[in-house]
Amino acid sequence: MDTLLSTFDAALRTLFATPRGQACPTLPGEASELTAAEQREAAALMRVNHVGEVCARALYTAQAFATKNEALRAHFISASAEETNHLAWTRQRLDELGDRPSLLNPLWYAGAFGIGLLAGRLGDRVSLGFVVETEHQVAAHLESHLTRLPVNDHASRAIVAQMKDDEARHAKDAQLAGALELPQPVKDLMRSCAKVMTTVAHRI
Repeated sequence: MDTLLSTFDAALRTLFATPRGQACPTLPGEASELTAAEQREAAALMRVNHVGEVCARALYTAQAFATKNEALRAHFISASAEETNHLAWTRQRLDELGDRPSLLNPLWYAGAFGIGLLAGRLGDRVSLGFVVETEHQVAAHLESHLTRLPVNDHASRAIVAQMKDDEARHAKDAQLAGALELPQPVKDLMRSCAKVMTTVAHRI
């Protein structure tokens, strides 16, 4: 019952509470001077990144709920807490850019939670393998955003760079914990689903 309640609480906090996290350690001192067009593009990209963090929170929460291994549950909960930092940074940057999160966040959360729950039910090594592949794809996605964000958007670029480093570490931690490599068709399906999500979240 405690696990169920904490899982429900995590969903409510992710979707409806103002996220609180540690200060981003790589934020620069110089101001980000953007044109109106650059500001719109930066906001759209940061909205996509915010959706990614909503999904990451859902994924780790579901996996923590599904596993019977207490040590692994603690691992997922710790990773989820770090994703809260990312959620807070991207939301704050969206506010600074005068834009909003995706209107479909409840849908994104539910989908990611369902995937995480399925992965968890297939076994701990599969669940960890899903983390590894997800984080590898997220890191590549964030790298692409570093090439697309306006050069003068120092704040957004610093946040994305820090997130990329953190996600790469999450993948490495999951590998060390005994992750099973996923079949290529599963990886391709994950990539296709992510493409749909990022395309839609860029606008909605």
